[in-house]
Amino acid sequence: MSEESKRREALIYHAKPTPGKIKVVPTKKYASQRDLSLAYSPGVAEPCLEIEKDVDNVYRYTSKGNLVAVISNGTAVLGLGNIGPEASKPVMEGKGLLFKIFADIDVFDIEVGTENVDEFIETVKNIAPTFGGINLEDIKAPEAFEIERRLKEELDIPVMHDDQHGTAIISAAALINAIEITNRKIEDAKIVISGAGAAAISCSRLYQACGAKKENMVMLDSKGVIRDDRDHLTPEKSEFATHRRIDTLEEAMKDADVFIGLSMANIVNPDMLVSMAKDPIVFAMANPDPEIKYDLAVATRDDIIMATGRSDHPNQVNNVLGFPFIFRGALDVRATGINEEMKMAAVKALARLAKEPVPEQVNIAYGETKLAFGKDYIIPKPFDPRLIAEVPPAVAKAAMESGIAKKPIKDWDKYHDTLLHRLGSDKKLVRLLLNRAKLEPKRVVFAEADQLDVLKAAQIVYEEGIAKPILLGRTETIKELMASIDFDVDIPIIDPKTEEENPRKDRFAKVYWEQRKRRGVTYYSAQRLMRERNYFAAMMVDQGEADALVSGYSRNYPSVVKPMLELIGMAPGVTKVATTNLMMTKRGPLFLSDTSINIDPSAKDLAKIAQMTSTVIKLFGLDPAMAMVSYSNFGSSGNEKASKVREAVSYLHRHYPDMNVDGELQTDFALNKEMLKEKFPFSKLVGKEVNGLIFPNLDSANITYKLLKELHEAESIGPIMMGMRKPVHILQLGASVDEIVNITAVAVIDAQQKEQYDKENAKK
Repeated sequence: MSEESKRREALIYHAKPTPGKIKVVPTKKYASQRDLSLAYSPGVAEPCLEIEKDVDNVYRYTSKGNLVAVISNGTAVLGLGNIGPEASKPVMEGKGLLFKIFADIDVFDIEVGTENVDEFIETVKNIAPTFGGINLEDIKAPEAFEIERRLKEELDIPVMHDDQHGTAIISAAALINAIEITNRKIEDAKIVISGAGAAAISCSRLYQACGAKKENMVMLDSKGVIRDDRDHLTPEKSEFATHRRIDTLEEAMKDADVFIGLSMANIVNPDMLVSMAKDPIVFAMANPDPEIKYDLAVATRDDIIMATGRSDHPNQVNNVLGFPFIFRGALDVRATGINEEMKMAAVKALARLAKEPVPEQVNIAYGETKLAFGKDYIIPKPFDPRLIAEVPPAVAKAAMESGIAKKPIKDWDKYHDTLLHRLGSDKKLVRLLLNRAKLEPKRVVFAEADQLDVLKAAQIVYEEGIAKPILLGRTETIKELMASIDFDVDIPIIDPKTEEENPRKDRFAKVYWEQRKRRGVTYYSAQRLMRERNYFAAMMVDQGEADALVSGYSRNYPSVVKPMLELIGMAPGVTKVATTNLMMTKRGPLFLSDTSINIDPSAKDLAKIAQMTSTVIKLFGLDPAMAMVSYSNFGSSGNEKASKVREAVSYLHRHYPDMNVDGELQTDFALNKEMLKEKFPFSKLVGKEVNGLIFPNLDSANITYKLLKELHEAESIGPIMMGMRKPVHILQLGASVDEIVNITAVAVIDAQQKEQYDKENAKK
């Protein structure tokens, strides 16, 4: 993608369909006159009076307790510099987005139009009653130090300048673990810090709190080593001025144990790495390009422990591991600040989490067989779902123990469950899905590439590294559409109807005819069918000329399924194919089966569908907990429709006793843990979060998934084909671009899994 295309895409993303990235959503009913009279006049007067009596009631009756202000004056925005408050707003909105999706914290972004420290502080103080916490962002040093210090002193809510403390907390956790792996003592470690801005100062202070000695640190700014004989140093730089009479980074690196980079790209060369001590620890955190490239560093020193700020290398130091969860813990105990004890608690929680067994969901997301504590895994991954359940409680406990928590937590088990429940409101699983596909992209045939939305999806998966598209359709049309969306790349475009493809069509026709010549297929009819894109695409996958295919955007489902079943067929041991749709709901991911193929499955069919759905759920790194749903509960109806479901459950319990499945159950009992436990305490699903619903027929499954999608805006991934010999996935008619992208990622992962399965079988 050209730079102009990237620029245009970024601008469209922020402008369409609604300008900006965040909005305010009502949390109460507002449909009736009664609702509105409670929301505003006269009902609103009652909470106002209660807050007047006791100001702490503001947390009880308003959103203050879960509302953080992200505040900037635009003086140090990313790597763009002093671009002004208005220009900083997209970044502040982005920070608000991260707060919400990682920790379910609401945000108002505030851009303040002053560079005067006193005016800025006064503005924040005046609006502070609105918020439960203040996140300072992108404010230049040294003003940032004074602003944070004074606001922390003068306000009684959590205040943190993330640019300073976020990187410090995450890198400190990584440093603790790297020191342990290399059998060092932190108090003996010789540390070089390249950079002297807010982040570098905060990192250095926190490393000292972890045990590092000031006399073992050397800090550099743009002028070289910060020495105690240098004039005109700021107080912060003076704090870390060294007595050593050295001037350059090259001199500082000699025999150093640790390098901390918070400066600029490519300032460290291989000779400097070679001069470092045994088992060097290098955190090159300049973004987007580190102080030394990862590949160059590990090629230079095979004993190195390397971290960067990038997601495409091990040990990413990413602030999103910290600030959402630190504020979550601080807000939940109504802390009057964020003190050193709370920051250190976050450091220790992150360091500890990296040593614990990694959930399969995380291994799958990062394409690892088994992530384990070591030189390439010293800090948790940003997609780790355990972060919200580990870091906020540690921060909350530290606030309580240090005496600044106004609402101590008493029931920690309940708090833990509340934190996990907050995960259900975001789309982490989609990010995990796309991330996993990118690890090993596969060749995917798009059988309808002359449809604009399909081509847009192909462009996205190509540019994001999710898949390697093969485009089927009329070449001239596809090229015209590619030009219209600035998709100027050299990828295969195939038109099965052209004479140019006759040799391949003849070859495909012979294979197809041999397979089905005793089922009424003539060689002539086989040749004719190979002009049809879905038959041609299926043969490409069957013959290994592509790894997967995606089709169905412009044609009805049965017409696309037919060639797939004829040419690809079912996987060994499978007697019935089916589909499942992954719905991203507010309560979390929910798989619905069968949404597209089996109109009225038998009891045995339902059991097979449940087995295949369980496999797909595991593919996404989740533990299956499935309900076989009906209009009845555990034998309350003798009708054959209910009996069919009951018989399927009985079969599964007999033959697969370890499978977490039960029924027949009404949907509300399946999804409401309290109702299920109260009425049916004997169920295998008691205490479990159901993530799979197996429906008794196609009507109920298809209607339910489309209702969820349209009425509740639940994102749908699917239908995901289950039971096919090769990866083929068929879209619903008129699927959106995002849906096509998501199902392509599923197709890639399906291909990855089948390839791995074939390799394992070949070894046997």
